[in-house]
Amino acid sequence: MFSTLPLNALRTFEAAARLGSFKAAAEELSVTPAAISHQVKTLEAWLGAMLFDRSGQGVKLTEDGERLYRQSHQALLDIRRSLEHFSPEAASHTLTLTTTPALASAWLIPRLGGFYRAFPSFSVRIDTRIELVDLLRDSSVDLGIRTVRRDDPTLFSEDLMDERFGVYGAPGLLAALDEDRVELIDLRWDIPGAVSINWPSWCEAAGCAGWLKTARMREFDDEHYALNAAVAGHGLVLASNVLVADSVTRGELLPFRPDVSLAGPRYVAVCVPGRERDPQIKAFLAWLTEEAAATPLN
Repeated sequence: MFSTLPLNALRTFEAAARLGSFKAAAEELSVTPAAISHQVKTLEAWLGAMLFDRSGQGVKLTEDGERLYRQSHQALLDIRRSLEHFSPEAASHTLTLTTTPALASAWLIPRLGGFYRAFPSFSVRIDTRIELVDLLRDSSVDLGIRTVRRDDPTLFSEDLMDERFGVYGAPGLLAALDEDRVELIDLRWDIPGAVSINWPSWCEAAGCAGWLKTARMREFDDEHYALNAAVAGHGLVLASNVLVADSVTRGELLPFRPDVSLAGPRYVAVCVPGRERDPQIKAFLAWLTEEAAATPLN
């Protein structure tokens, strides 16, 4: 039944498609780029279809190549998982999660101790690279936590928290606040969708447009530094209710004008469809949803 399947060529193609490079695939498979090219050409001849567009800038999947990649990647992943059941002691107990540096430091990492106590044999590796990880293409990443305005139909999605943006300040700063000359921590929030999260938007909603004429702005390009500056009393910060939740609980920050906030996106956990049934990912998703539900969002 399977004697004529070009399995070696399929494995080679999957590596080249996933990595987007014949050279990178050659390094992963410990062969030469010429061998990768030969295997891909053999597969293209067997299928009667072009899988890559080739140019001086490299290779790019064709529509047929993209379709075959998704199917072959999932099939090889399923085979690997099936084989791991025969040698469970050799199977990895490390779950790799991708999310933003801000969520990792302000919300996720402080809570991970509870997960480890419940599942001492598991380990979580957190990937905080800036670029968005394509979970359908990068099988080294098991799960992602993202902010979204609409669901991605190609991924399994579990709702976690609704994000809103309000103004927060250190208790001492709020007690002595002079609204005629406020100090504002300015941060450029990269929010999916067309909604602007910035001081002009909040001031308009709060009827405080006059602030912008006299305010002293302290600019930051990193959420973690901006929140630390707010805790230290350097100014009011316009921040995510998710990211400041623990600081508010500890009394380090207090909401200012809690009646005024800007709608943000949703935090969701996402993975390749079907993987939510893997015992490790299922356990982590259940823990995530419990922690999200228990987070006091101001």
